[in-house]
Amino acid sequence: MKENFLQPTLENEVVKLVPLQESDFERLYAVASDPKIWEQHPNKNRYEKEVFRNFFEGAISSHGAFLIFDKATDEIAGSTRFYSYDEDEPSIFIGYTFYATKFWGSKLNPMVKQLMLDYIFDEVELVKFHVGAENWRSRRAMEKLGAENRGPITVAYYGEPDRKNVEFWIRKKDWLQREKP
Repeated sequence: MKENFLQPTLENEVVKLVPLQESDFERLYAVASDPKIWEQHPNKNRYEKEVFRNFFEGAISSHGAFLIFDKATDEIAGSTRFYSYDEDEPSIFIGYTFYATKFWGSKLNPMVKQLMLDYIFDEVELVKFHVGAENWRSRRAMEKLGAENRGPITVAYYGEPDRKNVEFWIRKKDWLQREKP
């Protein structure tokens, strides 16, 4: 296993993922402070600075979090992360993803997920996702990605109450056999 394999720099011609650093708090919070971003998320008040600080600390402690940059404007579009790596299965989760509203519908999310999945399937056989039970936008995105809905699950969030989610899976063999865009 490569050291720091959960935080490479990943990019294509449109988007760049760079490892999240503790010094990134203020500029990521500038994106996350919009209440509209969190309306469908399980923790709807994550736009509040102290609530977001807890989210950010969880991101840093995951050692797998990223800033997402729109390369055309060099703006921070949002954040995502790898977390809960299970060497025995071998599997990992991708999640805690959010975008500034100006990037909603921009096709950044499918590109980010493709970069992450293409990269991480060199290390694992299964990628899992937790999506808030009422986050219909993200649930549709998972379906478009070809993820299998494995049903409801209660998830313990870092420093937050447990929340109802839906778990999605993508297996390496299915990802490699998919029709490429």
